[in-house]
Amino acid sequence: MVGRAPAVEELRRAWARVHAGGKPITAVVTGTAGTGKSALVGAVLRDTGDATVLAGAARVHSPAPYDWLAAVLAGRDTTGFDVPPDALAWLKQDPDVPRERYTPDALLRIAVATVRALVGGAPAVLVVEDLHALDPASLNLVAELAATDLPALLLVTSQPATAAVSPQLAERTLARLGGRPGAVRRHLSGLLPAEVGEILRQVYGSAAASPDVAEAVWRRTDGNPYRLSELLAVEGEAILEQPRPDLTAREREVLGLLAEGMANKQIATALGISVRTVTVHVSNLLRKTGASSRTEAALWALSGRRSGDHQAGWRDNRRAARSQSSA
Repeated sequence: MVGRAPAVEELRRAWARVHAGGKPITAVVTGTAGTGKSALVGAVLRDTGDATVLAGAARVHSPAPYDWLAAVLAGRDTTGFDVPPDALAWLKQDPDVPRERYTPDALLRIAVATVRALVGGAPAVLVVEDLHALDPASLNLVAELAATDLPALLLVTSQPATAAVSPQLAERTLARLGGRPGAVRRHLSGLLPAEVGEILRQVYGSAAASPDVAEAVWRRTDGNPYRLSELLAVEGEAILEQPRPDLTAREREVLGLLAEGMANKQIATALGISVRTVTVHVSNLLRKTGASSRTEAALWALSGRRSGDHQAGWRDNRRAARSQSSA
């Protein structure tokens, strides 16, 4: 959980408070796809012991009313629940249930009562993942659950409301959840380059990744943990090889002389080209190597990542430049 430790710790503390005192707490974790929301939930659930966990998900392709609760109820024994059997069967989305015979408000009250029966009065965790994909009835239920006195940690994850099935309703629901007294609110952004480097070191060893390699990998993945894991799975240790820009022969010559600390005029004299042409080559080198200055490009040239052929070429260029400068 590199880069996510503060969020994990805050959610664990929230669960500890619920477990100790039974007071309900709402925790909302937002972030774009692949930023590790589910991994964060998993890390928290590992600390809940034998507590009741109610987790449901949306049917993304064909959402139906109360999808979250239907997923929670799947395979559970609901014998003895103080809930009308036909309403319970409807909430379970049983295929043979008759058409809905309750008003929306009545169904919402029955859905809340069903969750209460499932929790049973002991500290529990209600996990609502991908709230942005839930149907409107489930969104109403989640908001209603947050307002109850259930002894539960209501742990909600969501992409931004703009990605939701019902954007305006999702936005209102997230606002209601995040506005609850004592609510925990976390937004997961991409990892930083240093955090990407830490992951590379954990996977490939303490000396596996230089800051430059971490920066290159970070740029390829935008710091997105899911994209990073996919890249590691596909490329393996090859990811540690710093990509070399495709330099022309003349650009390599200019870079070699730049690494000697020569000014543009000296490079122009050494190579027999105009100062303006040298300026163009230096500009291309900065762009291709990702350097922000001549000094940084020179350091890149002197680093151990250059190939032996490039080294030999630069040595030849330096000898030629010295001989022409002394002539």
